[in-house]
Amino acid sequence: MKASRLAVTGALAASAVVVLSSPAFAHVTVQPEGTAAKGGYAVIDFKVPNERDKASTTKLEVSFPTDHPLASAMPEPIDGWDIKVTKSKLAKPIEMHGEKIDEAVSKITWTAKSGGVEPGFFQKFPVSVGTLPEDTDQLAFKALQTYSNKEVVRWIEVQQKGQAEPENPAPVLTLSAAEDDAAHGSTANDASDNAKDTQNTAADTSADSDSSDTTARVLGIVGIVVGALGVAYGVLAGRRRSDA
Repeated sequence: MKASRLAVTGALAASAVVVLSSPAFAHVTVQPEGTAAKGGYAVIDFKVPNERDKASTTKLEVSFPTDHPLASAMPEPIDGWDIKVTKSKLAKPIEMHGEKIDEAVSKITWTAKSGGVEPGFFQKFPVSVGTLPEDTDQLAFKALQTYSNKEVVRWIEVQQKGQAEPENPAPVLTLSAAEDDAAHGSTANDASDNAKDTQNTAADTSADSDSSDTTARVLGIVGIVVGALGVAYGVLAGRRRSDA
């Protein structure tokens, strides 16, 4: 009896752990394809798992941050889904590529044309975004997940530092450090300096070679002149002997 009770208790405890932990791995998340560096561009994927057994995910609405607006947000076309991009006026214009932008993407909505994300599957919704802000370490995207049975799950709770994960956490994109071009610039400068040194060395070598050729030519001419003088002297000496 005791063994049976322990087994039942253990099974119930395990079930409770599964039920309580399911939101932790079933919620909507966002991850970059590669890196999402501050001040740059990135392709980010909103991953939507279907945690229902008898309903499909038919719509995803993602709200973009208003405290750090993104001037550019272009979703990738997905077969079987309609995509709507909503833009809103900014309270404070932002600058992008030397131009002031007074509106930004505030929401993207994906609506399934047919079945959607069926039970036991997940779907990625890619978006190209930029430029990423440089004055924050992360961006929160609040999302609404709608099912075929009309149920709506609101993934809008922002994780607070030092607190437990909320029941319905909002997707959060972590930004990496800004890419440093100084190393590339230094490498380019070094390459340029090396090229200049090579050219200078070649010029010096060429100058030395020209100098050597000139010296050789002068010595050759002097040798010819000296030889000619020697021949002339020999001829004159021969004549004097003959006259004597």
